[in-house]
Amino acid sequence: MRIVGLYLLMLFALGCKSRSVNIGNEERQGKKKVLQLLPGISNSRNSEGDFITLKNGKILFIYSHFSSPSGSDFGSAYLASRYSDDMGKTWSTEDQLVVEQEGDVNVMSVSLIRLKNGSIGLFYLRKNSQEDCVPMMRVSNDEAKTWSTPVPCIIDKKGYFAMNNNRVIQLKNGRLLMPVALHGTLHGKWQEKATIYAYFSDDNGISWTSSEAVPNNSDIITQEPGVVELKDGTIMMFIRASGGVQQLSFSKDRGKTWSHIKPSEIKSPVAPASITRIPSTGDLLLAWNNNGADQKRTPLSIAISRDEGVTWERTKDLENDPAGSFCYTAIHFTRKNVLFGFWNRADKNKSSSDVVRVNIDWIYK
Repeated sequence: MRIVGLYLLMLFALGCKSRSVNIGNEERQGKKKVLQLLPGISNSRNSEGDFITLKNGKILFIYSHFSSPSGSDFGSAYLASRYSDDMGKTWSTEDQLVVEQEGDVNVMSVSLIRLKNGSIGLFYLRKNSQEDCVPMMRVSNDEAKTWSTPVPCIIDKKGYFAMNNNRVIQLKNGRLLMPVALHGTLHGKWQEKATIYAYFSDDNGISWTSSEAVPNNSDIITQEPGVVELKDGTIMMFIRASGGVQQLSFSKDRGKTWSHIKPSEIKSPVAPASITRIPSTGDLLLAWNNNGADQKRTPLSIAISRDEGVTWERTKDLENDPAGSFCYTAIHFTRKNVLFGFWNRADKNKSSSDVVRVNIDWIYK
């Protein structure tokens, strides 16, 4: 592990200065691309990440930096960061190493959250193989300057647990909720259809308890769940699925048990969606690939719901290149704007981590 760490630091020093491009001339309407982390000589992919606002006002963005020629999910990767001190308008131009590659394969898929005790929780996947992938948690008590020793969040089961970036949420009562998809193997072959769970913690992530599995007695393939708390306390789970739409499940007991999956009105390829609440208006905000006709992950669209996810309106595109592929969105709010971080995979061999800054008023026009 020490040799791997030194190797990563050498790659880091050689290439990190040239991988960031601050975009300043692509402003139209109420959206603007403010950061594009392009790959360099030693990495073929920069991808999904998450944001958090620090107590000094800076916004930290931690993303997955792949440090091998392979851009697949099983290429080697570590976690790196950039920051903004002007509400996301501009970003630092050099990477900071956050977590070295701990797993035999990689670390990826970051979630960041401000815990109820004031600390910062950092969640990510530590991947060893197709049979061993587990969400890990670190904590910072000094505003992301240093991080605690990593601790696995799931110890009651073993297997390949998929958890997307920007997925861990904190309920109004302080409970942490972590949606995961457990992929099994049959005769040595990895299974696309996953069993969906939600793990929850009432002690700032010290211990975690599994929900019951989300019921699914259909042939629908379920993967990569996300969750959002509705105004009446119900938890709505939205699930990447086959069949041309996102699937939904609901919990009335803060994530312990779930209803059988049912189709939503959100047309979608087999690709993840993201839903969160707009603090200034109370409406729900959706980011997804508005494409139920084929399996392309384009366009990357947004919409709002004024009725707690029953219907969606004001659809707009963040990216609409028909040859593009945009997915794994993180959503983070400032006072008047919202940041969308996502994986831009227009070039499958040279993919970037992008951030688009959107004015909230524009979303409602």
